[in-house]
Amino acid sequence: MLIPSSQLPAHLAKGIRSLYTLMGDEPLLQQETQDALRDRARQEGYTERQVLTVSGAHFDWSAALVAGQSLSLFAERQMVEIRIPTGKPGKDGGAALQQLAQAATGQQDVLTVVVLPRLDAAATKSAWFAALDQHGVVIRLDSVERPQLPAWIAHRLQAQGQRVATGEAGQRTLAFMADRVEGNLLAAHQEIQKLGLLYPPGELDFAQVESAVLNVARYDPFKWVEAILDGRPDRVLRMLDGLQAEGTAAVLVHWALAEEIRALWRVKSATAVGKPLPLALREQRVWGPREKRFERALPGLGLAELQTWLGHAHLVDGIVKGLRQRDWPQDPWQALLALALPVCRACAAQRPNSRPKLGATPAQR
Repeated sequence: MLIPSSQLPAHLAKGIRSLYTLMGDEPLLQQETQDALRDRARQEGYTERQVLTVSGAHFDWSAALVAGQSLSLFAERQMVEIRIPTGKPGKDGGAALQQLAQAATGQQDVLTVVVLPRLDAAATKSAWFAALDQHGVVIRLDSVERPQLPAWIAHRLQAQGQRVATGEAGQRTLAFMADRVEGNLLAAHQEIQKLGLLYPPGELDFAQVESAVLNVARYDPFKWVEAILDGRPDRVLRMLDGLQAEGTAAVLVHWALAEEIRALWRVKSATAVGKPLPLALREQRVWGPREKRFERALPGLGLAELQTWLGHAHLVDGIVKGLRQRDWPQDPWQALLALALPVCRACAAQRPNSRPKLGATPAQR
């Protein structure tokens, strides 16, 4: 049974099951979910906890099987946590997880919790994951993306008795906080807690939030590429500045965008010769939110345009590696911006009611 983490409190209120699987990369959500399970487990009499971390191919899965199927010598009930940081248990591990999942059915004295990172499509279709899903509860720890972040912040403030103003003023305050903490949910949680310590329950105004909340946003090149495909020039500019300030290698940032342009070109080329779009996307391993971005952007993009961007990406590849290119900014970060903005402009045109105001093209710089 698969449930999002937001439904866990309601689920635990009805009682605890004998097998849980946590799946996601967000440290804060992992920590909070494990804490909720441990608290409920203690209430149910699981007074001992054993933690096993799968450190590599030589992990002794027999220890996990023994722990997951036998009672403790020191407690009537025990909780066993099996952490698999890579999300790849291997052949022996997959067989052991299937055995553990089957043994958990009807088990009352051993609570097993398997902790996984975010899995790819192949892993979620594996026999061992299917067994965990069939015999237990899989809790999906979805990252909080930028569009959902203001509402997430408002909910957390409400939980500690605080709120922002209603209407546009409150939305401005939440947007300011979201910009300051984007990509760093654990720090966002800490900043919200800090507001609870600094100010009494009630309404917070913008000045209070502005003076208290640090700029702890963290960006990665792939989220920057998502902002480009979403046609959000303000985020593209802010995130690129953040990546540069954090010391991210310009070569890595360029690679993320170049790969996305190349994937767009490949999918467009495939559909141009009659291949169905879903098949072309699947062949290029494009799925989930990324698939939706491709589906929105591709109809308005031409092969010639994509070919031009590929040529520009080749030029910028030289710039970020120290070469000079005629008619292009010689600063790597300015060159990355010049490469990104035309793509962003084209993708923004695919959004309803969008009238983007973007910067100049490389030839105008």
